Amino acid sequence: MKKRKNHSPEFKAKVALEAIREEMTLSELSKKYGVHPTQIGTWKRAAIENMATAFTRRGAASEQVSAADVDKLHSKIGQLVVERDFLAEASHQLLGTRGKKW
Repeated sequence: MKKRKNHSPEFKAKVALEAIREEMTLSELSKKYGVHPTQIGTWKRAAIENMATAFTRRGAASEQVSAADVDKLHSKIGQLVVERDFLAEASHQLLGTRGKKW
């Protein structure tokens, strides 16, 4: 039984780029690099599909958070602050530790 090969991203990009150029067939690339033609086709398709991400701004991913999500998180933060303050006040009253550190 053969051991599974792990190819580096650089190797995959190199092979996919050659496949995109179409100077050689997938069979010829397969013989040249020792990779199955189906795998080369998969790498080629992935490279083409993800090519647009190379031209996106690095900070653009944070813009995908919707305003509704931000409002929901702000309300949750407010709720947690109120609960924390309430519990801190209750513990001070029960333990009589107001103004004292443990």
